[in-house]
Amino acid sequence: MDRRKFLKRLAVGVLGVGALSTIDGFLVEPRIPVIERVTVRLRRLPEAFHQFRLVVMGDFHFGPWIGESQIEHAVRLALSLRPDLTVFTGDFVSHPLFKPDGPAGAKHADPCGKILRQLTGSQVVGVLGNHDHWNGADAVEEILKTHQIPILRNRSIPIERNGQRIWLVGVDDVFEEANDLGKALEGVPSEEMRIVAVHEPDFADVVTRHGVDLQLSGHSHGGQVWIPGYGAPILPELAQKYPRGLYQVGNLQAYTNRGIGMVAPPVRLNCPPEVTLITLVAGT
Repeated sequence: MDRRKFLKRLAVGVLGVGALSTIDGFLVEPRIPVIERVTVRLRRLPEAFHQFRLVVMGDFHFGPWIGESQIEHAVRLALSLRPDLTVFTGDFVSHPLFKPDGPAGAKHADPCGKILRQLTGSQVVGVLGNHDHWNGADAVEEILKTHQIPILRNRSIPIERNGQRIWLVGVDDVFEEANDLGKALEGVPSEEMRIVAVHEPDFADVVTRHGVDLQLSGHSHGGQVWIPGYGAPILPELAQKYPRGLYQVGNLQAYTNRGIGMVAPPVRLNCPPEVTLITLVAGT
């Protein structure tokens, strides 16, 4: 083969790979959430919570790029996992296409909440993210509450099982400086196990100083594009240290979920939407 034919075929191959990647990134991968299964060992986990099944989802961004079908698919996956508890890590909504953040975006919490309320059979709870705040945190919270989705904004609730308990600590959005971890931990016994749900994963550097066992976050979308051997070309503020998966931060274990939705550009490449099943087991 002469040089000209070789270069021509190489160019065609590159264009073909580029076209397939574009189709996958814009049309295929964003619509096919996958299940990530993670086992987390916790020294302070009570015996009654051994093999406790915790589903984590977030970053739905119901709006111009994500509608009912994608979230319904994720909910079906979550239901198949038979969780004991489901935690939503924020960013339920995004603003409508070609419109600014505001009340119209907050109204997206209604169709989003209608789908998420189908997660029957287990307790559900959530925290808010920066996009929820930008579109109206109070309005988003109130709409979700009508769908039996309680939102923890700097407060904690006990999760009880067979006479034992752990604590779920909800921290309001860090990006918008609405967080108050000290307030959220008020009344939580220091010797009992604590799980913190907070939208921004890099807050783990603060959480690790407060006797917390596990942190659950989102925000990063895993970068939406992930290059093997390199990582994500672009990551949002407060999600650059712990962008995806499980991390050890001091005595704290922190898990970052890739989320269900997207922000512009609406592409996912080598970074599919994620429904996480975390199984808690006792031990070190």
